[in-house]
Amino acid sequence: MTEELIDIADLDCVFLTYDEPRKEEFWIKIQNMVPWAKRVDGVHGSDAAHKAAAKASETDRFVLIDGDNIPDPDFFNLQLKLSDRNRDHVFRWKARNEINGLMYGNGGLSCWTKQFVEQMQTHEHSDGSDDTCVEFCFDPKYQAMHDCYSTTYPNGSPYQAWRAGFREGVKMCLDRGAKPTLQEFEKRVHQRNYDHLCIWQTVGRDVENGWWAIYGARLGTYLTMLKEWDYRRVQDFNHLKDLWQSFGKDTDDASVRLADILKQKLGLPIAELDADQSRFFKHHYRQSQHNLGTTVTEMDIIRKQEGW
Repeated sequence: MTEELIDIADLDCVFLTYDEPRKEEFWIKIQNMVPWAKRVDGVHGSDAAHKAAAKASETDRFVLIDGDNIPDPDFFNLQLKLSDRNRDHVFRWKARNEINGLMYGNGGLSCWTKQFVEQMQTHEHSDGSDDTCVEFCFDPKYQAMHDCYSTTYPNGSPYQAWRAGFREGVKMCLDRGAKPTLQEFEKRVHQRNYDHLCIWQTVGRDVENGWWAIYGARLGTYLTMLKEWDYRRVQDFNHLKDLWQSFGKDTDDASVRLADILKQKLGLPIAELDADQSRFFKHHYRQSQHNLGTTVTEMDIIRKQEGW
């Protein structure tokens, strides 16, 4: 098996923005950190936006930075160890979430090949299959990585925070993109997703607009599991904007009422944490992450822990 080391600094870097409230501020920071970075802005649709980023890249493999993400500067001093096993794979590293402290792939740095992006058909270009309609991650060449190299700030406005929570409140309910029945919910939802779902619906009142993310997560789960709403529309940002017009004037009382319903109907162990309690959770949760290498996958760690 042939191996090669690739300097991340030798790869093109694309800053992909849409309507993030702090995107111009972050673009200045990205340019100072990564002077060779390119930018793609305002392309509607997740599939189309990623294809535009691939087109902008002059290197076959490129790094993608979401518009609400700030990388750790040291990331660009690292290397990728590529082999026959992973040479054509996509890497998605974890990000620290400013709202709730979660560290997983949502909003994190990613590294794509142009060929993968050009051939994929997801989100608005999906054929309607469960595993491509709302996610990229179910392709066998899409790798969830163990390490965390950035921070995502999806709370630049009430709407952005609400939308971020809403999308995860929907997607964390699904089983490989498919909606379970109420009876199947606890058995079919992956345990890690279940944990993330509960944290999105509980933690964050210590940051600006954090309660909007909590409310959005609760509402996304409520509409997906307890109402006749097409959960696949979560990938349509125009539809989410319309939903915001209906719910964007609500108060925290509406969020608390939804929590009671979700606890009763779905058995979700969510709570009303105040700002101090949220800070306490995030402080201790953060201690659990230790980086091991840019090409160490989450599955590598699971195999080691479970003795596969």
